[in-house]
Amino acid sequence: MPFQPVHQERLSQGVVRQIELLILRGLLRPGERLPAERELAERMGVSRPSLREAIADLQARGLVVSRAGSGVFVADMLGSAFSGALTQLFASHDEAVFDYVSFRRDLEGMAADRAARFGSETDLKVIDTVFRKMEAAHQKRNPADEAELDAEFHLAIIEASHNIIMLHMMRAMFDLLKAGVFYNRQQMFRQRTTRDMLLEQHRAINDSIQMRDPAAARAAAEHHMSYVEQTLSDLRKADRNEDVARLRYQHELARD
Repeated sequence: MPFQPVHQERLSQGVVRQIELLILRGLLRPGERLPAERELAERMGVSRPSLREAIADLQARGLVVSRAGSGVFVADMLGSAFSGALTQLFASHDEAVFDYVSFRRDLEGMAADRAARFGSETDLKVIDTVFRKMEAAHQKRNPADEAELDAEFHLAIIEASHNIIMLHMMRAMFDLLKAGVFYNRQQMFRQRTTRDMLLEQHRAINDSIQMRDPAAARAAAEHHMSYVEQTLSDLRKADRNEDVARLRYQHELARD
């Protein structure tokens, strides 16, 4: 974690500002534990009383929480962008699912473009490392691992875009996706053909970003999300057909 010695200004305010920026830039995530007081004070070059004053300030503003016997954590609520009632509406209406995919197509195209332009060498290495893990999971045919790495891959690209607003917005959106609010990602990895297509689409996105080709990266990301949209549409159509067939069968049994 990139904590640095604090210089100038009031020490506690310097600590506050640094932790604020780490949260804002996504380097400290909701629910993440801060280092122990002694370690953090040493890494930031401040006294423990100054650090306590800063933590009290951050806690009063709801940015961090202190848990007895566990330490200080970034507040979980910072990752909550939607109310519980709205989340339930998302989960119960197909319209929300396809609007979600459309929203992701636009933003992830932009994120891939920006990652190719502005991502550091470390950013690109992280993206490539996650993709290599996806290849390994694909060989093991583990839908759960592939689905988890799918989300990790896209979030790595969003982090590499270096846009603070996009980062926090998309983290909140992916939290809902992980919870199965929009759709079950594992379903999409059950069929071999779909799994192969998804892997190749992620490969195209990764290759374009590694080559620092913004236009190709954007096109690959948008193509991928269009494929996801079509796959979800096909799955829902198949489910509806099964429901109709089941009702027809039950009706025929009742007539007999």
